[in-house]
Amino acid sequence: MPRTPHVVEAAEPSEAVGPGAGIVGPAGSELAVVAEEAAACTRCDLYRDATQVVFGEGPVPASLMLVGEQPGDREDQAGHPFVGPAGRILDEALAAAHLERSELYVTNAVKHFKWKPRGKRRIHQRPNVGEVVACTHWIDLEVQHVRPVVIVALGATAVRSLFGHEATIRSLRGGVQTSRLDVPTVVTIHPAAIVRLRDAEQRQTEIRALATDLRLAARTAAAADVDPA
Repeated sequence: MPRTPHVVEAAEPSEAVGPGAGIVGPAGSELAVVAEEAAACTRCDLYRDATQVVFGEGPVPASLMLVGEQPGDREDQAGHPFVGPAGRILDEALAAAHLERSELYVTNAVKHFKWKPRGKRRIHQRPNVGEVVACTHWIDLEVQHVRPVVIVALGATAVRSLFGHEATIRSLRGGVQTSRLDVPTVVTIHPAAIVRLRDAEQRQTEIRALATDLRLAARTAAAADVDPA
């Protein structure tokens, strides 16, 4: 059974590069092969403008699996998930929830960065239904290999990937749901939504709410680990 995350400070992402470089653990080799296959993915057109596939990272197996929406500009360049401004917010929420990032498997529902130019900047664009569906092939394989006890769906794209395109954060947040992959899932907002908040007090309120959702996921995973059934 995967280990339950314990109380430590949030960890920095791995500096290793290449497909599957951030996948660790005794059962990670097979998923690393999947990551290499994903690096050549052309299931939708997003690969044309992205720098690279950004695959998931973390231990295999893992009790908790965090699924974000898609890589951002920094992630697209670095090849690691959640290393930009949203990643810093996530790390702050993880620290508040007393979770260590290095014990979580962290990935995105869509593996390529979707963007449009605005001057010299690349502006994030939300993946459409077809692009989300095309990438479920990879997220399904990640779940199969990581074998999470609980998944945390961060943001609307992750929710649509795991529950279907009609599902919403508002309708699912606040409890433990069962996704289409038959894995208990906690739904919450994406850290990028907090980055966009200008009011500092509101930002801290949302970080605390995100941490509450993360603690719910950790408690659910811990209860499953000790359940004799």
